Amino acid sequence: MIVKNFFIHLSENQLLNKVAQNYGFKLGAHSVVAGTNIEEAIGSIKELNAQGISCTIDNLGEFVHDKAEALEAKNQILGVVDAIHKHQVDAHISLKPSQLGLDIDTDFCLKNIKEIVDKASKYGILINFDMENYARLQPSFDLLDVLSKDYDNIGTVIQSYFVRAEEDIKKYSNYRLRIVKGAYKEPEAVAYQSKAEIDANFIELIEYHLLNGKFTSIATHDHNVINHVKQFVIDHEISREKFEFQMLYGFRKDMQLELATQGYNFCTYIPFGTDWYGYFMRRLAERPQNLNLVVKQVFTKKTNTAIGAIAGAFLLGRLTSKKS
Repeated sequence: MIVKNFFIHLSENQLLNKVAQNYGFKLGAHSVVAGTNIEEAIGSIKELNAQGISCTIDNLGEFVHDKAEALEAKNQILGVVDAIHKHQVDAHISLKPSQLGLDIDTDFCLKNIKEIVDKASKYGILINFDMENYARLQPSFDLLDVLSKDYDNIGTVIQSYFVRAEEDIKKYSNYRLRIVKGAYKEPEAVAYQSKAEIDANFIELIEYHLLNGKFTSIATHDHNVINHVKQFVIDHEISREKFEFQMLYGFRKDMQLELATQGYNFCTYIPFGTDWYGYFMRRLAERPQNLNLVVKQVFTKKTNTAIGAIAGAFLLGRLTSKKS
């Protein structure tokens, strides 16, 4: 938990976020982020599609408090929808309600998301609601409930560290769901705190939705979980068409290709944009082992000179933490 809290704190450090936006791609962020613009992201998607891997695209950014910024994010995502349709790639959209105005005004946010969902619906493209921290959980579900009255191209995420996750997965069993562990710091009153409890609930949620749900995206880099699911679907005669494995862009690339080659549906989570720092730090908070999965790719010969700068950023994060 100390390591997890450390990475969460770094994800919230605005100074480090600004530094990362300015220098991140020079330091190797391209290993975990598929470019800074739509064109670069589409290029990465085409490469993955050629290997039998589908994609979900995240226009990076969240916790927006300015209407102009939220409208800009909406237009960017609409551009991604158009690009998916234009290039006929195997991909869908993952979006965060807070990027589209959830913290500004609910009706404003609903209007923005509805515009995206409506256009995507005409193209037959799925829109997946990425769930954020607990304060935004129910408001995001409320948006989902409203939009699902008119659209069926919507999915969402269930986070296993929330105590209410069992209730939510039953309520939304007729939706396409991505099951994840969760990557924000939450109080004991609403979230499990131990890795053992979170992991156990993760498996229970996956099994429940595989048996009772519409379609299950199993988001994990853990080969133990993957092997468990492989055996579970065999034991319960669950079709491979009812689920997919999902991993993050840049993580365990060999395993991604191996699973796709074995005939499993596989989806890579494709983040793009300059606002990548908070996203990456939360992935490390969610599973600190993820750092080991990308460190060799990030620290190439061209980026070894950046080690001191990154170490300084981490040290700065620690000092900032102590002061606060």
